[in-house]
Amino acid sequence: MPACPALLIGGPASGQGKTTVTAGLAHLYRRRGFRVRVFKTGPDFLDPMILERASGMPVQTLDLWMVGEQRCRRLLAEAAEQADLILIEGVMGLFDGTPSSADLAAKFAVPVAAVISAKAMAQTFGAVALGLVRYRSDVSIHGVLANHVGSARHARMLQESLPADIPWLGHLSRSEGIALPGRHLGLHQASEIDRLEARIALTADALADTALAVLPPPVSFDPPPAEALPPLLAGRQIAVARDAAFSFIYRANLDLLEALGARITFFSPLADEPVPSGADSLFLPGGYPELHGAMLARATASAATIRAHAASGKPIVAECGGMLYLLESLTDADGARTPMLGLLPGHATMGKRLCALGAQALNTQYGTMTGHTFHYSRMTTPLQAEHHAVRAQSDVRGEPLYRSGAITATYMHGYWPSNPELAAALFEGRPF
Repeated sequence: MPACPALLIGGPASGQGKTTVTAGLAHLYRRRGFRVRVFKTGPDFLDPMILERASGMPVQTLDLWMVGEQRCRRLLAEAAEQADLILIEGVMGLFDGTPSSADLAAKFAVPVAAVISAKAMAQTFGAVALGLVRYRSDVSIHGVLANHVGSARHARMLQESLPADIPWLGHLSRSEGIALPGRHLGLHQASEIDRLEARIALTADALADTALAVLPPPVSFDPPPAEALPPLLAGRQIAVARDAAFSFIYRANLDLLEALGARITFFSPLADEPVPSGADSLFLPGGYPELHGAMLARATASAATIRAHAASGKPIVAECGGMLYLLESLTDADGARTPMLGLLPGHATMGKRLCALGAQALNTQYGTMTGHTFHYSRMTTPLQAEHHAVRAQSDVRGEPLYRSGAITATYMHGYWPSNPELAAALFEGRPF
């Protein structure tokens, strides 16, 4: 049974600094020569980009519902065989959601380092820490780290507010040089953050003076039996759009396509690159097309090859922002309307408020595929949905899925390893 020091970085809410601390710790141990594997809890595309830059290693998703307990166990066991330290960044508050970050920590006996933002807080810090520690007896709290601390005196007040049996891990001071900027879907993409490596290095320097600079205890992970995947996509070339406009891609999804026998090639619509020659199928992932509408409209060479791919009857799979790119037009949050590819009838408009958020599942003749949805846009189309997803752990109707010719499009971001056969059917254009 492989064992490895492991720690889940959690907190009482979003915005506490979990990504900052996780990235800083990964960098701290990496520069000491440790092999660090980092995971992200819950459906998230943005934090893993930053964590990959910090750790220098692929970052996978852990989620007891979307990924499943067995695959989570396998991923952790594989990491424990290769790494000197496993870090898991939690999602939202430690106990938020079903399943929560706390559920994950309890399931695999991973201790939790609680990060609490102390901005505009003094002795109440101790009460928040006490609540996190006492709320569930099956969750082990490694200790508490204060973030956004204003001064040395402020840090002393926070530390003194803790009950004697709650370990103080140290603190991070408020610093513009460390803070990671955000936007409507979360943090900025790693490629867009000014001086990202320097920010991560500064965080690592600060964490070197805390108790987190000492390795946590090892955790044993019992791997489940290995699963053999049939070569359902053997010989198939799948082109994937990947740039600042189309970047919401689960690494596990690409790994699955390759495990099924597919060859993956990438291209950038923003750079006006054509669909790679010989592509049998095309994937347009989600991202931020609304931030790059004018540039996409000028990318005529790329657009022509995507239209030609569709005209030839080859499969196109489009999720969220990728689906918006296929529409006739996209209107951004400021009201600027930009023509898109026109391969699907309809229009989308970005809003200021969240339109949909949460885990969803798609039930088909091949079984269920899990995933999630998260978008600020509204879409109108005369197309009739061929399927509807359902919200997690319910029968409430979720996102529609549209099929037009060889195009499959939906707001739902699928986690393809949850149903490899359905993933293969999507890229072969088969009914499901």
